Amino acid sequence: MGSIFGTDGVRGKANADLTPELALALGRALVTVLREEGAKRPSILIGRDPRWSGEMLESALIAGITSAGGDAVSVGVLPTPAVAHLTANSAAAAGAMISASHNPVGDNGIKFFGPGGHKLTDAEEDRLEQLIARDGGDRPLSTAIGRRLRDHAAVARYVEYLASIADVDLTGLRIVVDGANGAASNVGPQVYRQLGADVVTIHCKPDGANINDGCGSTYPDVIAAAVVAHNADAGISHDGDADRLIAATHEGSEVDGDVILAILARDAKHRGVLKQDAVATTVMTNLGFKRAMSELHIDVVETKVGDRYVLEAMLEQDLNLGGEQSGHLIDLDHATTGDGILSAIRLLSVVRSTGASLRELSTVMSRLPQVLVNVKGVDKSRLADTDAIWKVVRAEEERLGDGGRVLLRPSGTEALVRVMAEAETHDDAQLAVDRIADAVRDHLTV
Repeated sequence: MGSIFGTDGVRGKANADLTPELALALGRALVTVLREEGAKRPSILIGRDPRWSGEMLESALIAGITSAGGDAVSVGVLPTPAVAHLTANSAAAAGAMISASHNPVGDNGIKFFGPGGHKLTDAEEDRLEQLIARDGGDRPLSTAIGRRLRDHAAVARYVEYLASIADVDLTGLRIVVDGANGAASNVGPQVYRQLGADVVTIHCKPDGANINDGCGSTYPDVIAAAVVAHNADAGISHDGDADRLIAATHEGSEVDGDVILAILARDAKHRGVLKQDAVATTVMTNLGFKRAMSELHIDVVETKVGDRYVLEAMLEQDLNLGGEQSGHLIDLDHATTGDGILSAIRLLSVVRSTGASLRELSTVMSRLPQVLVNVKGVDKSRLADTDAIWKVVRAEEERLGDGGRVLLRPSGTEALVRVMAEAETHDDAQLAVDRIADAVRDHLTV
């Protein structure tokens, strides 16, 4: 790929890396490509999370879209999967979501969806980059210029859709919902209450500045403590754009994406609806997950980190379930991308249908101790060619043997290198991470 798009669209510091000028250029390029493909006046759905910079970038993106002769349809603050769903189930030629997901308020991002509701491929993103580098795209005149439209019913349609596909009555189930002061703050509680749940909300009052601020799926201790404090049956925690789900048991134990995927996979296998008897996961998936799937006779298809790569593998191999440890879970029977609210509905459905508590269900797998360190202040571009670091990695792999593993990779969205290790004991995993992280600092510090 080129230099604009990363592993999850365009991402960076708002007004520095991701500027209004870039947003405008992306809008013009997208419409130009769609017009070249035969769309005379393409319409683009645009959603955003509530962070302040979203309004600025939305205005710029709309200017680019209309400048190139497309209509921009604003759906307001909605989860990323809602934009994907609405794009796939409308006459829109494409969709755009303005969000930096779980990142701090100062960051933002733009990701695009094709007419089927799937994220753009690497090749499609390359085409946009080439057009921006060349001339930016079309500039029609007079009434050929596009218009800005608003869809005030989008939220209601998305809530209605999620409620319609749920096969569960959550009456009597008390849950705590952490909305990360993000895009799920309104929609999530609406859906859960419509299904009958007794909902306690925390961090569901976005003000534009408090998104992901000490809350949401990247702070699992918060939802865990809240479940205990409110004497709830389970906790549901989303990130800023609501494409993730991290849960918590009534005892206050974290249930991450690996465990949730294992629960859903076992249930789907038992019901005979797990395609190919396989699931797709990434290299970050805990080794305990793979052992559990082996015992259940479920194959594991492993991909690079990023839900887009999980989705690609699912489409290529005709799978209907996949996900990441971070809580991106994809149910292709009902969605085209990770949907945290849909995932929560599916998880709570298993709780209700089995009569088991989330704590009991989570015993489907035993997690190996895992240590993850983000090494900042280094030049991640030099990682692949620095043999001294990989020598340390190989030594740790040999030391851990079949009882563990290590993973070293540059972040796709941030200026850092991630070092992860799993082992039979926490101390062994920590030792491996410390040695590798020291090597990264020694050789890549800028």
